[in-house]
Amino acid sequence: MEINPIHTEADHAAALAEIERLLDAAPGTPEADKLDILATLVERYEEQRWPVPEGDPVEIIRFMMEQRGEGQAGLARLFGSASRASEIINRKRALTMEMVRQLHREWGIPAELLIRPYELAV
Repeated sequence: MEINPIHTEADHAAALAEIERLLDAAPGTPEADKLDILATLVERYEEQRWPVPEGDPVEIIRFMMEQRGEGQAGLARLFGSASRASEIINRKRALTMEMVRQLHREWGIPAELLIRPYELAV
């Protein structure tokens, strides 16, 4: 079993491909051990490559919009409404649990970052 550090996007892609191949590995096998090690390496690489910012949910959404190359229109597509996206970004409306689920599912934002309390505009 040869496992190498992940330094580049190519290393990352290769590790993800190997993880996908090993997903059905039986517990307690060398393949399952390799899967566990690769998952740890990928997690560390992703945390360093794409760190999750500190901040309130609106700042995190803005950060992710920038990272994904999405404008407010991308958020509007996700929420089904340009006005709803605008209200969220301008702090005129709080995120609902359904919005939190959508952001988590579609953009991969950890839900625990989106349920933090934050100030709305007065």
